[in-house]
Order: sequence, then structure tokens, then C-alpha cells
Amino acid sequence: MGTKTFKHVSYLWNDAEAAKLDPVGRLVYRSNCLGSDQRITNTGGGNTSSKLPGTDPLTGETVEVLWVKGSGGDLRTSTRENFSSLYQQRLIGLQGVYAARDDKGLKSRAEDDMVGMYTHATFNLNPRASSIDTPLHSFIPGRHVDHMHPNAIISIAASARCEELTREIFGGAMAYVPWMRPGFELGLAMQQICKANPSVRAIMMGQHGFISWADDDRQCYDETLAYIEKASEAIEAAYQRKGGEAAAFGGALHASLAPEVRQKVLARLLPWLRGQVSQKQRFIATVQDDDKLLRFVNSKDAPRLAELGTSCPDHFLRTKIKPLYVPLAEPLTDTSDAGIDAFVGRLQTALKSGLDQYRKDYAAYYERCRRPDSPAMRDPNPTVVLIPSVGMVAWGKDKSESRVTAEFYNCAVEVMRGAEAIDRYIALPQQEAFDIEYWLLEEAKLRRMPPEKELARQVVVVIGAGSGIGRETALRLSKEGAQIVCVDLNAAAAQATAKEITDKLGQGIGVAGTGISGCGPALGLAADITNRASIRAMLDQVALAYGGFDSICVTAGIFVPSDTSGHIPDEKWDLTFRINVTGSYLVGDEAAKTWRQQGLRGNLVLTTSANAVVSKKGSVAYDASKAAANHLVRELAVELSPLVRVNGVAPATVVQGSAMFPRDRVIGSLAKYNIPYTEDEATESLVRKLAQFYADRTLTKSPITPADQAEAYFLLVTQRLSKTTGQVVAVDGGLHEAFLR
Repeated sequence: MGTKTFKHVSYLWNDAEAAKLDPVGRLVYRSNCLGSDQRITNTGGGNTSSKLPGTDPLTGETVEVLWVKGSGGDLRTSTRENFSSLYQQRLIGLQGVYAARDDKGLKSRAEDDMVGMYTHATFNLNPRASSIDTPLHSFIPGRHVDHMHPNAIISIAASARCEELTREIFGGAMAYVPWMRPGFELGLAMQQICKANPSVRAIMMGQHGFISWADDDRQCYDETLAYIEKASEAIEAAYQRKGGEAAAFGGALHASLAPEVRQKVLARLLPWLRGQVSQKQRFIATVQDDDKLLRFVNSKDAPRLAELGTSCPDHFLRTKIKPLYVPLAEPLTDTSDAGIDAFVGRLQTALKSGLDQYRKDYAAYYERCRRPDSPAMRDPNPTVVLIPSVGMVAWGKDKSESRVTAEFYNCAVEVMRGAEAIDRYIALPQQEAFDIEYWLLEEAKLRRMPPEKELARQVVVVIGAGSGIGRETALRLSKEGAQIVCVDLNAAAAQATAKEITDKLGQGIGVAGTGISGCGPALGLAADITNRASIRAMLDQVALAYGGFDSICVTAGIFVPSDTSGHIPDEKWDLTFRINVTGSYLVGDEAAKTWRQQGLRGNLVLTTSANAVVSKKGSVAYDASKAAANHLVRELAVELSPLVRVNGVAPATVVQGSAMFPRDRVIGSLAKYNIPYTEDEATESLVRKLAQFYADRTLTKSPITPADQAEAYFLLVTQRLSKTTGQVVAVDGGLHEAFLR
């Protein structure tokens, strides 16, 4: 079956690259090649293995070792550390242990107990936890095994005539096993199929995916792709016979809104929707509104197919038993602001009703399917929302997870397209779905996960993030799990900080998201805080990227010194107040609209200054503006209560790492205070001198850095100071002239 000419999948194997690698390295390479094409398997889905010779560290003997992708890994990004290694003969020996149990059988206690036994087969103390799919790889005779979740294969697996179609499409080259929950029993069933059909090299797994094998790793890769290609060809031919795009999913029922109109609708809808689905715990959004997705959401069959839910267990673990489909009673015809607002209002009404019903349906599903030892019911809100004419909104605990959720429903859509083309799509029975979703082994896996970080599920906008205090604050908050929107007048500077965060944390494993919603844990945007329209446009982009926001830290500010005569020109006075006072007010006023839409508690932190209470020569505009900012904190705290806490951070002079102290200002300050320096002295040295001068005026005698300020911002956006609002926290090293009065 093997061929290198493929239309429906990408052939990525390179013999020269593979030849450089050891056997385990070749397994990793094969896995990365397979995982790099989403048509072959979904993010985090599927697993690969190789049975390789290894030296027993205790006996020095050569033994057969099963290397298999471990629990929780992703094939596209996997490294050697993502693979577990087990003595193959010990795994085979577990069959005897299992056979001796009186309580064995599918979904039995004995079967679940076998997972705990895999640790007894661990080779060379490898700490990577073994996958539930380990028996599938061990009990199949091939030296190299691929278990994939291709959309084309699952289309057949999720068809009413799956077994018959498997024979029609693949002849005798692929066997069939009906749906069984992954585990020991499925491994044994596959072993029997292999014994009964020694010429077979692949098995269709009903409503799940497929598994294929070979004794050569490249041949295994080639064969895996060939099976997917054959399935894709059969689906495409049937799809065209039924009318192709025009007839997909029964044809179009709704028309898509123009892209710019969709963005306006989503920007106004998403914060409200985020508030609705975040009643138990906060979620981060990913928007998908490409033509393929809209083809489904706008179709006549979408309500029926959405109600059926997804088939592949990997899909519904993210997408839940089904998405929420929102009927669209009246299309948008008036694209004026008033018309869009009216349309959003109608969507909110439909969504409110739909969400209420969805929660009831989910609770009924739980009660209908629960077992005596089932875990407590999880959050009953949907993780996928389908809106005709607009697109899909997927939700997750962070950006990566919401992108994976979106990706999985994209896969589900393609599966439904293929299944409806060649036959009729069927979903996994609800009891079977429940037994996966609430599987005690899955629950144990969830409990083993590290606790969420302090700012997990939060979106924080940091204004002035391009440099200095803002940059440091963005970096600090990102370490605590927040999704960070870096905002600056200088777009390149904002994007540089966002890139720094993303490079440290990684983009995440999800690959979905249209336009700006395809971002990672950080995003860089430009905004002019003196311009209300610019602020609104920025906040709308935040909504499209993450669904809304929780906190805003305004670190942007300006210091304009007097001229040589000690005078502040009128335009410089106005500029100082526009940035240091009016800008913060405009940010708070525009953000309040979003906070009220969400209905979720938030935080606004403004930057004032120790100078607000210390009068000194040469900084009248700055000092007066910061005094006004101090009072603005108090006023906004009153205005935005109880939903939003508003506080301020008052730094003393931060010289190191501050964009407000370019070399000429540093030199001017050194001259003003008669601090010795030379004209050719390095800027870093000059900055240190000035910073130490200011430090010596404080009680702690330590220079104040942007990182010191970032700690204050961190405290104020957490729940640690949840009862503090309308206050200004001084981070000035103990500047006694600025003591509270």
C-alpha cells in the first residue's frame, strides 16, 4: 500500500534525517512527522510506539523494550522525554495477572487496575507515565505501531455502516473492532484479531480512529499515510457525487456576515458571553470563523448534527457531550452601529435561553448516566458555542486549551462532513461518552495535575508594557498564569514584550483560532490612551483575542521637565495631564463598559508617584498631574465599585530600566545635584550613579527598580488584597517626605 505521492496528507519523512538518529530518536522523528499534519491526528491525540532492543541495567542482558508515547504528550511537539519505556515481556506477562482476576471485563475494576500495574514493567526507571493505550501497542505483533485519529478515518469510524465501509474501502487490508473504551480489553481484542488475520496490518476502531503497524519504521509511516489517503479519496469521491460544497451539510440556511461586521458583532458579544459561561470558573476564548467552519455553522443540517455531539473520545473530552448551537431567528441586515447593537441584543437573548437549557440538559445527562462511584458533576457550561452567520467560540482554562478545543471541534466538523458524504454520521452513545468523560482514571489524572497558578484564567492588560515598569509588570504577571495583553504607543515595543513572554512560556499546543484569536499567552497591541477611540479599538481586539479581560494596569506616563528658564510651556502642561490623568480616566471609563458586560470582578491599577505628595522645583506639571491621579484612583474606586477594585502604585524615582530617563535627562539630573561624572562615561554607569543618589535619600538606601514596582501590581491584581480599593501603595524605598498625610 505504501506510496510517497499523497494529495490529502503531507509526506514529511526524510531518509537522510532519519539516518542520523538512534532507534528511539527515529521514533520521536516519526511521531513529530505524523503530528505535524492535523489531517493525520489532532493535537495531543494518538500515540506511536517501537519495540526496540535495550540493555537491562540490572542483568546486562539484551531485552525487548516497548517505547510508547506517554500520557499527556503531543506527537507534533514530543521529545524523547515524552515517551515511556517498558519491558515488553513483562507487559505480556500482565495478561496472566489479568486472566486470574475474577472481576475482569470491559470497564471492570480489574481492567482499570491494570493501568497501575504498568509501573511494574517500567524499564530503566523511566518516570514518564504510561498511556492507557499501552496494551494496544504491546499486544499487536508489529515492531512499530501508529495509533492515529485522522478526520478521514474517523469519518468512516463514525458512520452507521462502519464495518461494511471498512471492507468496501480497504478490502482485506484493514480489520474492524467495534467501539471499546481504550484499555486492556481492547488490547486483547486486537491481539485476537491479529492472530485470526495474520496478513492484516491495520484495524479500524469503531467511533475512535485506527491503528496500523509494520516491522520497519519508515514502512510503518508510509502505510499509515496510505490508509489515510485511501479513506480521504473515498470520502472526496462520495462528497462530489452528492454535490460537493454547495450541498455540504444539506446546503446553506444562513449567509455569513462580512468579516468586518463579524468582528464588530463578536467584539460586543464576547465579553458578555464570557461572563455567562464563567459563572463557576473563568474561561478564555478562541474564535474560529473561517469559511470551512462557517460552511457548517450556516448549514441546514448544523442543528441536527450539533445536537448529536462528537464521536471520537479525544474530541468530546474537550468539546463536551455536545456544543451549544444558537438558532438565528432574524438575520442582520442593518450594519450600522445601532443595527449591530440590536443584533447582538437578539443573540444575547437566544444565548441566555440556550445556556439555561444546555445546563439543564447537561445535568440530566449526568444524572441519567452516572455510576455509584462517579466524580461530582463538572461545570455544566458549554465549551463550544456555534453562532450562525458569525462562527464558533471555544472556551478553555487558558489560551492554549481554548485553541485545542476549537481545533477539536474543527476536526469534529470534518468528521461529520465525511461521514455524511459516505453514509450517515452517528455519535458515541451517551453512556459510553459519560464513561469516558467521568472515567475514574481520567479523574485521577486531573487530580495529579499541578494546582493552577494564582492568576490562571485571568486576562490582564498592561498599558505601557513596551519598556520599564510596564514591561516588568507584564513579565511578572505572566509567570503567575495570566494571559497578558501588552499595550504601548509603540506597537513594536509592545510586540517585543509579548514575544519575550511567548518565547518563555511557549505558544501552546493548540493550532486553531482565526486572525488575532490565534494568539498565544501574550499579545502586543498599540494604543494611544489620550484617544478614546484608540482605547476602544484596543479593548475590542482584546475581546476578539481572549473573550474579554479581568484587570488593567496602566503604567504609561510622561515627565516633561521645565525649559531652561524653569517654565513649562502650555502645550507640555496639557500633554502631561492628557497622558498622566485623562488617559487613565479614559481607560477606566471604556474598560468599565466591558467589565459591566462580563459581570465578573476586575481590577484597575493606575500609576501615580511619590511626587504627588512631595513638592519640588522643576517638575510642577508632573507633580500636579500625579496628585490628580492619586485622587482619580479614589474617584474611580467609588464609581466602579463593587465590581471593580481600583488602586494605585506610587513609585519614587525609578531610574534603572525606565524609558523616562534617557541619557540626556540622566546627565541633566547629575549636573543639577552636583554628582561627579564625565561626558564620555557609559550610560549604564551614569544611570547607576543617579539611581544610588536617589536611593541614598530613602530609608532603605536601595535603588528602586521596575521589578519592585511589578510586585505591587501583582499584589493588587490578585485576591491577596481583595478588600483593598481606593488606595495608593507607595513603592519608594521609604521616602519620608512622601509619608501619608
